[in-house]
Amino acid sequence: MEPIASVHNPRIRQLVALRDRRERARTGRILVDGAREIRRALESETVVEQLVACAALCAGEECRSALALATSRGIPRLDVTDRVFEKLAYGDRADGLVAVARPPSTELARLRLPPEPLVVVVVSVEKPGNLGAILRSADGAGADALIVADPATDLFNANAIRASLGTIFSVPLAAASTSDVVAWLTAHRLRVVTARVDAQALYTDADLRGGIGLVLGSEAEGLTAAWDGPGFEPVRLPMLGVADSLNVSVTAAVLLYEARRQRGAPNREAADGGVPTRGVPNRGPAAGRAEIANDAYHSMTKRRGRSTKG
Repeated sequence: MEPIASVHNPRIRQLVALRDRRERARTGRILVDGAREIRRALESETVVEQLVACAALCAGEECRSALALATSRGIPRLDVTDRVFEKLAYGDRADGLVAVARPPSTELARLRLPPEPLVVVVVSVEKPGNLGAILRSADGAGADALIVADPATDLFNANAIRASLGTIFSVPLAAASTSDVVAWLTAHRLRVVTARVDAQALYTDADLRGGIGLVLGSEAEGLTAAWDGPGFEPVRLPMLGVADSLNVSVTAAVLLYEARRQRGAPNREAADGGVPTRGVPNRGPAAGRAEIANDAYHSMTKRRGRSTKG
């Protein structure tokens, strides 16, 4: 069968409409762009309904592998020309595959946690790219869930999926109002550590072991008063320049990997389901303070050295 060559084809117009958030909300379907992202959707509980393929662009191993997996599962395939494919794909990276899928549920009640979980909470995150980057860090650091409180963006925006490298389908994800998230954290008896630029304690002084929720606010507004008061443990990252904060996704990565350092990191074989062996020792918060202070000292020394050079 010849690939579809017209962008005015009714089936193509329906697919292009899914680029619009309102159409995604109306139909309950999303576009997944990219071979790696599609494969991770296929390997999760996400329901992939259709694959759109451009043979001229599907030349890499990742694309062929994802296509073979989808074919083995009997997922319908629609072949298109490269001109038509350009109307569906996002950004500059064209892998030759786009999928139509039903996103997994993001109901808070569906989350299932292990003992002493590591949970990330992002409040009113505005940019899909930031959400995707935080998901990628959460996946890498072994977080057990990511919760979006008062979401200000479409969680399954194609840019969020791309920025997450498809980990949006592997990290348990939920969304709810701030009041519901606070109640959920309390009900699960999680300590709540909040990232605030005006906090007194450094993040390296916080005990990030046990069951905790790491909470980060939006870049525009930070955290509201709902995340202040008894029961919340504010921490900050040291800022040695003129800026008072980092990008929210960078802050999330720093906090997540400090939590992972304190909790002990299993080796790759154990993380992948192999025979567990002893991982990095659990060193707790105090072990990192000298390292952070030393790094900060050397950073300041280098900057002073540069400023004295004519």
